[in-house]
Amino acid sequence: MKIVLISQSYPPMISGAAIAVQQLAQGLAADGHEVLVLAASDRGQSYTETAVRLRVRRLPSIHNPTRVRQRFLVAPMRTMQQAIAEFQPDIIHTHEPLSLGLCGLKIAHEMQLPTILTLHQLPWFPAMYLPPWPGLREGVTAVLWRYGDWLVRQFTAVTVPTATIAQVVQAHTGFRPVPIANGLDLHKFNPQTAVPDEQERLRQKYGLAPHSPVVLHVGRLDKDKRVDLVLRAFAQVPVDAQLLVVGDGRCRQSLIQLSQQLGIAQRCLFPGYVCAGGDLPGLYRLASVFVTASEIELLPLVVLEAMACGLPVVTVAATSLPEIVEHGTHGYLAAPGDYAALAAHITWLLQHPHEAAQMGQSCRERAVKYGLEQVVYQYEQLYGEVVMTFRQQARVVFG
Repeated sequence: MKIVLISQSYPPMISGAAIAVQQLAQGLAADGHEVLVLAASDRGQSYTETAVRLRVRRLPSIHNPTRVRQRFLVAPMRTMQQAIAEFQPDIIHTHEPLSLGLCGLKIAHEMQLPTILTLHQLPWFPAMYLPPWPGLREGVTAVLWRYGDWLVRQFTAVTVPTATIAQVVQAHTGFRPVPIANGLDLHKFNPQTAVPDEQERLRQKYGLAPHSPVVLHVGRLDKDKRVDLVLRAFAQVPVDAQLLVVGDGRCRQSLIQLSQQLGIAQRCLFPGYVCAGGDLPGLYRLASVFVTASEIELLPLVVLEAMACGLPVVTVAATSLPEIVEHGTHGYLAAPGDYAALAAHITWLLQHPHEAAQMGQSCRERAVKYGLEQVVYQYEQLYGEVVMTFRQQARVVFG
């Protein structure tokens, strides 16, 4: 099968959607499909990368002022039309609901091709960046849901990462998407150390004390991720531990300043972005607890990565997180915004390492269900069903 994947960002630009698209593209190519990825160029100018059965077309882009080291496409219709026409796909799968998604939809209609939309965000995400003026966020969210109600009905099929999000979309639109998770590389993220002295080497490299337990946060350091709550929670943890905040974003400096104001700067480290193909799996393995306070996640890849490495999780009971993390089995859930509860859960896990290790083992068992091979297979099945149904309907309409 020949498949087009459309995404604003694609590694080396990092986001949950970018990683999900890359892993899907590589998995499909490994299974013998021909794949074309259309994405914004991380360099500004266009260029193309090729591998076995996989071509990545980077289209001209401009800087994204809301994200660190991110760029996005503007009016790429003509370039996309040319690339897709040359490729002659069987199906177009877009991972962006706005300009790129509409471009892909228009091209698919012109070429009489089936389409799939994967939602990686819901309307509450952009609304969080608006000024807190009375009624503004609520009004914009309502308008975006009306747009979403129209949009999901334009595609042959729609997918979302979890059953929880499928229920949310159905409640707002009456349309139920197909839940298919974002794939997780279980070979890369696992409890087995890569080298015998992995932990000692990483502690030395990142300035971590030799024997002090590590509380780990991984993710984008922007307002919507609520990393400030992680710092406030850690400030209430009485155990002599260290907080390692991996990632980059517009709030990095303000978070460093907050750690100073809270009196925990000496126990907090902000190493910036760490590559998943480099030290990141090892950092998961050396940590004692993973923590996140983000309330906007459809399917938080970093939580799954931590669980796959055998790390118990402390997070909030929001969006899909209760579907992934069972309270008391894989870690603990706190009410959104309740950093005192986050602190209590972190403290308990640090003080009970045996029980924490058992939870970590349960986490690995849960994470296996999100393995990339299974996700690629589910998409292959969906592609086949969608293409077959679309062609049958086309024969009925056009004879």
